[in-house]
Amino acid sequence: MRINLGDLADRNRDPDRPAIVDAADWEAAPVRSHRWLEERIRATARALLARGLERGERVAIFAANSADWLAVYFGAMRAGLVAVPVNWRFPDETVAHVLRDSGSRLVFVDGDRRTRAPDGLPAVEFGPDFEAFLDPGAFETVVPDSGEVAQILYTSGSTGLPKGVPLTHAGHLWVLEMRFRANPEIARHRYLVAAPLYHMNALASSKFVVAGHASMALLGQFTAPRYLEAVPRFGCTWLTSVPTMIALALQERETIARLDLSSVEVVTMGSAPATAALFAETRRAFPNARIAYSYGTTEAGPVVFGAHPDGLPTPDLALGARLDGVDVRLAAGGDLDAGEGELQMRCPANMPGYLNLPAKTAEAVTADGFYRTGDVMRRDEDGFYYFVGRVDDMFTVNGENVWPSEVEKVLEGHPDIAQACLVPVPDPVRGNMPVAFVATRPGARLDADAVKAHALAEAPAYMHPRRVHFLAELPLASTNKVDRALLAQRAQSAEEAGAAL
Repeated sequence: MRINLGDLADRNRDPDRPAIVDAADWEAAPVRSHRWLEERIRATARALLARGLERGERVAIFAANSADWLAVYFGAMRAGLVAVPVNWRFPDETVAHVLRDSGSRLVFVDGDRRTRAPDGLPAVEFGPDFEAFLDPGAFETVVPDSGEVAQILYTSGSTGLPKGVPLTHAGHLWVLEMRFRANPEIARHRYLVAAPLYHMNALASSKFVVAGHASMALLGQFTAPRYLEAVPRFGCTWLTSVPTMIALALQERETIARLDLSSVEVVTMGSAPATAALFAETRRAFPNARIAYSYGTTEAGPVVFGAHPDGLPTPDLALGARLDGVDVRLAAGGDLDAGEGELQMRCPANMPGYLNLPAKTAEAVTADGFYRTGDVMRRDEDGFYYFVGRVDDMFTVNGENVWPSEVEKVLEGHPDIAQACLVPVPDPVRGNMPVAFVATRPGARLDADAVKAHALAEAPAYMHPRRVHFLAELPLASTNKVDRALLAQRAQSAEEAGAAL
């Protein structure tokens, strides 16, 4: 029975099976076994305590993906310390806030980020410095108390400073148990993990791989060509992603044409909206794969929806039916049992509250313990849930509600549009003016009038974009999702300047 989130190894299985292909070094890509990872974790745990760190103190990791990143992550938790992954795409002042707010006593860095670590905070650099830091030997795993915090993740900070989200050992061991119920035998799979490890998506996949005695190819960071090339090179059978990553990969048509992608059996997409067009293209590129469309939040974990209890097949774009052990409700006005409304959820993985932010916690958590996700969902007559949009993304046009994700689905249904993002610009007559940013498929010939005509033909007139800006690709935020806030700023600037981008 697992009791500590840093000790997930299945000691009844062959320890010499591969655990991590460390493709951060693409050319060498050393293969690390489960034995190697276990020894590395123990050596890290011993070294942290030998350095004088005490139970509950925080250890930050400020580096790109690597096998040693995971050794520190698991080693800190195994030693009864709290792991703090840090988003290295944050600006320096935000990084300093995270390290200060978390109370981190030590930070692990890579060479690219060594000079960005704040002065005065002890640092260990991966490489020779880390090798000298390690203390190999036996280690007795710390048994956490009930409700003891294992890790602190930070929100993306798209509005204001990022918030610290403490997460417990027990809560995320429950997450693993629920995932194993849905996928009991994963040991034969090789996962592809390219999202940053400071994000819930990649962290959850990594824990599942270690606990399930599977293996993964771990990329240092995502690029569309490398993501695709990793599939045949490392024999990947299970792809993990957010929809934007898959959308970018599917634009690499020449790369796809020359690669054998038949090994892929599962493509998991989560953490952002997807479209029917994206599902169809994914199936063409990965003909032997099923698509698993998932949902989760940092504050309440990645386990909410799953297979229907009556065995009904999950429709495309449905997130699934409510899982046993998870309480969900859709809130609209004073109605807590609406067919469409803001998702509120309660489960063992819920955070105990934002770090150092009691007022924000009171806003986000109801009196009866439900987390207000800010995501609007719709439930159909069979009990399947669908994502509609973010509460704070919705805007009005001539008094009508516009959900950007609904318009984006329409736009991406055009055969020449690869990606779309709809944002509002304040308008004195309409209230807001919809503005679309569009990335077209290679070789496409498309103008703004054609985009508007497509939207008018497929959706109510008030939804159609009054301005259309074309980009080679849509910018990504630090979580590999489209940077909606940045595009809104660019749309506003373009209107003020009276010029196209």
